[in-house]
Amino acid sequence: MSTTLTLLPGHVPLAQWRQIYRGANVRLDASAQAAVLRSAQVVDAIVAKGEPVYGINTGFGKLASVRIEREDLETLQRNIVLSHAAGVGEPMPANVVRLMMALKLTSLAQGASGIRPQTLALLEAMLQKDVVPVVPCQGSVGASGDLAPLSHLASVMIGVGEAFVGGVRMSAEAAFEQAGLQPLVLGAKEGLALLNGTQYSTAYALAGLFEIEVVFQAALVTGALSVEAAKGSDTPFDPRIHSIRGQRGQIATAAVLRELMQGSAIRESHRDNDVRVQDPYCLRCQPQVMGAALDVMRQAATTLEIEANGVSDNPLVFTDTGEALSGGNFHAEPVAFAADMLAMAVCEIGSISERRTAMLVDPALSGLPAFLTPKPGLNSGFMIPQVTAAALVSENKQRAYPASVDSIPTSANQEDHVSMAAHGARRLIAMAENAANVIGIELLAAGQGCDFHAPLRSSSALEQVRSTLRAQVPTLVDDRYFHPDMVAATALVRAGALTAGLSVQLPGVDVTDKA
Repeated sequence: MSTTLTLLPGHVPLAQWRQIYRGANVRLDASAQAAVLRSAQVVDAIVAKGEPVYGINTGFGKLASVRIEREDLETLQRNIVLSHAAGVGEPMPANVVRLMMALKLTSLAQGASGIRPQTLALLEAMLQKDVVPVVPCQGSVGASGDLAPLSHLASVMIGVGEAFVGGVRMSAEAAFEQAGLQPLVLGAKEGLALLNGTQYSTAYALAGLFEIEVVFQAALVTGALSVEAAKGSDTPFDPRIHSIRGQRGQIATAAVLRELMQGSAIRESHRDNDVRVQDPYCLRCQPQVMGAALDVMRQAATTLEIEANGVSDNPLVFTDTGEALSGGNFHAEPVAFAADMLAMAVCEIGSISERRTAMLVDPALSGLPAFLTPKPGLNSGFMIPQVTAAALVSENKQRAYPASVDSIPTSANQEDHVSMAAHGARRLIAMAENAANVIGIELLAAGQGCDFHAPLRSSSALEQVRSTLRAQVPTLVDDRYFHPDMVAATALVRAGALTAGLSVQLPGVDVTDKA
């Protein structure tokens, strides 16, 4: 965490959220303190006045009609944290928890949540000292906030539960002692402010977005390499075809595919007297499929950037009027829709990649030796890696069913419609991992296919990609233990190694990057 970002609440760009996910540390812009203090003063005034206000001096959910006396307000906030820390399952990945913490930090720092400056300071200090709460990954339905996971975060802040410090798991008490921090005694509304909101769902959705973006960019590269391996045509990427349709993602991806293949001797070798009229869809429809995926990813990115910069707890404190208004910003429907869009996009990225691998191993379609081995029959070559890719694509199809169309009533029907954003967002990292394996298999297959065209070479960009691959995985001559090759290729995909240093500018999902 060598990089430290200064976050301006409400104005954090997607690029900074990506950096936090990748390990950057954070601090709040000092200008946030004034709004936080004013918000806390409004809560103090409400408590002093004594009139019932939801979340400050009442019970929660179905128990909102129960009035809580002033002397019990600290206990009320502690109790809601402890009772709501009811998650199950494996701990969230530490980098996703840190992203969730940073999202919560900037939300609270906008001065609409009624927390005290010292509470905000503790959350900031935990991030800076790498105190990462152990947060079970299951238990949220994406409405009334991501209550269970955020409660596990808040529990550590009051000295209860477990945390990782420097990657070592220990009690919250030991974690704070090691980090030189003191647990909180929560003030009025603070427990509710900490555990209410969409930060769990949003963190997982952003993490999925960032992982899918890497896979998408790698798939553009392997897709171009597959065209070369199959001696396919670059005519389907002609800009006139795409400009007449007008879809921005399609135009952008066609331009990248053209540029990736520019100057290829392999392409030039079959420009004339090629008896084939058209390539299979998996080759020539790449701009239409990948471009549509890019558009969907960018739309989801826009939604998530807005959500990341919003305030989603309840009730909300408005310092201009001194009111605390109860509403429903904790309902994560925007995040649920964005997650569903991303699930469909990554499913299709993997699906068309697997079809390219299937085409390459079929001599009737590719013109290459069967299963990309010089001695088919004696060797099975790429037969089973393609089966693995098919299995992963099917698994992603099963996972791609939209979570947002589901709902189940909770809290004695007080919370009778929920978003399921948590489910929709949490699946994305696993789906991206599946797709990365599929792209890794295509990388191996396409690289092997191009090897058969020696001494002809591809474009300078794709030759760079082939060199990156061959530095890790040699050409397959006779069958060998295949698993390490696949692990190495997938690692190149996930690390962004295929796109690093390329002269070709690959499209991303940032809101400002819409070329």
